[in-house]
Parts: sequence; C-alpha cells; structure tokens
Amino acid sequence: MKPKVLVTRGLPEPVMEFLRENFQLSVNPRERAFTREEFLAAARGMEGILPLLTERIDGEALDAAGPGLKIVANYAVGYNNIDLDAATARGVAVSNTPGVLTDTTADLAMALILAVARRVPEGDRLCRTGGFPGWSPQFMLGADVHHKTLGLVGLGRVGRAVARRAAGFDMELIYAPHGACPAGGVDPESGARCLPLAEVLARADFLSLHVPLTPETRHLLGAAELALMKPGAFLINTARGEVVDEAALARALASGRLGGAGLDVYENEPRVHPGLVSLDNVVLLPHVGSATVETRVAMGKKAADNLVALLLRGQRPPDCLNPEVLG
Repeated sequence: MKPKVLVTRGLPEPVMEFLRENFQLSVNPRERAFTREEFLAAARGMEGILPLLTERIDGEALDAAGPGLKIVANYAVGYNNIDLDAATARGVAVSNTPGVLTDTTADLAMALILAVARRVPEGDRLCRTGGFPGWSPQFMLGADVHHKTLGLVGLGRVGRAVARRAAGFDMELIYAPHGACPAGGVDPESGARCLPLAEVLARADFLSLHVPLTPETRHLLGAAELALMKPGAFLINTARGEVVDEAALARALASGRLGGAGLDVYENEPRVHPGLVSLDNVVLLPHVGSATVETRVAMGKKAADNLVALLLRGQRPPDCLNPEVLG
C-alpha cells in the first residue's frame, strides 16, 4: 500500500501528478490555509506531511499525526514553522528545499531595489489614473542604483546571488555576516567586504536582508538599528518579516529618515502594518519571492524527492535537517 502523505495546499500540477503516482494523498481542498483544528485533524495517521510555512509543526501537531509519522518535507527553504527539536525527539525527519529558489528570490530582491529607487509602482499608478502631466525636469525624481553601496545582512545562497546581480550595476558590496568574517575580511565568492553590522547600516545606500528567522534574528532591525542607517537609505526584505520591527520601520519611513523600502515579507502575514500601506515610498509585494512556475515546480519536486527517499526507499532524505534521527 502506498504511504499516506498530507499535502497542506495544492501545488503545481506536475508536482501533484508525481505525488499521486507515489503516495496515498490527502490534500487540503480549499484555496486557503488550514485552520489549526483542520490541520490537526488532517494530520492524523499520516506517514509524511508536506506543509507550507503557514502550518505550525510543533509537538502538538506531531503528536496529532501519531507514531507512524516519519517525515515532514517543508515546501520552503526556511523552516521557522517547524519545531526541529520536537521532531527530532519523536524520531521524525525534517527536510527543506534549498538551492532551487536562490536565483528567483535574488531576482526579486533586485527588482525591489530598482522599483523603490526609481519609483516604478508610483509612476505606474500615475499613468493609470491620469496623473502623468507630461515630461518635466524635476518630475518623479528617484535615486540611482548604479555605483551605490549595497549592504547585505547575511551572505548565504540568496545573499551571494543578489551580490552577483548588484555587481552588474557596479555597486560597492559590503556585508554583515551571520557569524564571523572570513580571513582577510572579503568573501571570496562575491568579493563583498565584511564589516560589523553597525558599520554596514551606516554605509549602505541599499540594505538587503538575507538571514533566517531565529530567536536571535527576530527584530534584528529595530528602532535603534534603523536609526543607524544612512539617511535616505532604502531597506529591502525578502527574508522573513519578523526580522524587522515593522512599527519602527513605518515610523522611520514616515519621518523621512529613510528613503524607502521594498518588502516581500511581513511580521504578521498576511496582515501588513497600516503605517506601511499608506506610504508612497514603500513597494509592497505579497510574499512572492519564489513565485515563478519553474521555481514552484522545482520546490515541489525537491520536497517530493525527500518523501520518496525515506518513505519508498528507506534512505536518508537528501535535504534532511536532522539526520541524527535516522541513525
């Protein structure tokens, strides 16, 4: 009999077809996230769960699934929705989808940099509503991107991919590491210069966030850190919303202290802080960093490969985050 697997939201059809061929599927039939009660009920008796970031996989959820649960294959690179310690304690493997969304997310980060600097959404709205008065020397002035300083907070896969794109704009690259600086103070892959966070904040014309959400990075940028940023600088966040104190960011933007922000993630998704919504110098996207057909299919296939490895072949999932549970 095929192993029982819960998919908490319908995925692109090529992924669903593959999953149906290999597993006895239970799929959320709604175009919305499960409620907590629905999720706990749906998880019962499952051997595998393929969740989105909207599902909180904690001890309660793992216990609701029961002792037959072997793997949680997260449909994301980040796994802050999963209590890894609780899963490990129950012998449940956890996997994610690294690598396949790196370039797509980096593309979006660069798009946000350009959009907020050159006021692209604002200009689009003017043209659609009859507000374009004709060309004028001082109309819709924005900020250059080329030859400016890009500060990266975190320099993992996505951070380095953004650095490669920024190099094409002749941007100076600096970064604050999620750890220690390398010997020599320069990242050998990107050429970005490693500096303390406070110095990156003070020097960057554009600050792009690329750290995972952990207890240490929650509100990594609060009121004090935002006050250290270069006046007129732009903040770009394609990481996790909780890394930034949104209320403090809204105040810094409304005061004119910062030049603008480009955001794809939010502290209380899907809610966006009302202080951000009202500002023209903020570009807001609905968490679409990986939202291309190619990438979402690749993410699904990667999650499916992890399920196949453990449930059908008895092998370690290729992207296992807690391999110690498998001996």
